[in-house]
Amino acid sequence: MILRRATEEDCGALSALQRAAYAENAKILGATPIPLQADYARILRDMEVWLAGGRESPDGALILEFRPDDMLIWSVSTHPRARGTGGGRGLLALAEKRARDEKRAVIRLYTASVYLKNIDWYARHGFVEESREALPDRVIVNMIRKLD
Repeated sequence: MILRRATEEDCGALSALQRAAYAENAKILGATPIPLQADYARILRDMEVWLAGGRESPDGALILEFRPDDMLIWSVSTHPRARGTGGGRGLLALAEKRARDEKRAVIRLYTASVYLKNIDWYARHGFVEESREALPDRVIVNMIRKLD
């Protein structure tokens, strides 16, 4: 899997990838997923973004937010055409590497409670549920992974 840091020039490709990646989640949730509400120009400016695959039509994205005491995986996504190829595992491995590189011992992420497959997948990769947060249109499951 070819991984590279995204730049401002990748804004359109990143937005298109996120729309494709989160389309099924929107149907399950019955509302707009948080990543589909994002301003990707701002995200590219303020967060660390990695893309997997081709420049024009990437297969995956990892968006990281480094905070004082942890690192948040703001989004990890794969295009439907690339699901089942190990790309998501590769992006999670990169997230762990970046957390270690930046001396963060804790990785956090969130997902909606109705995304049972996602919750199970994250649990298989060492994340545990930390808390739940009720919003008007969804319940957010906050997950955590402590690194050795």
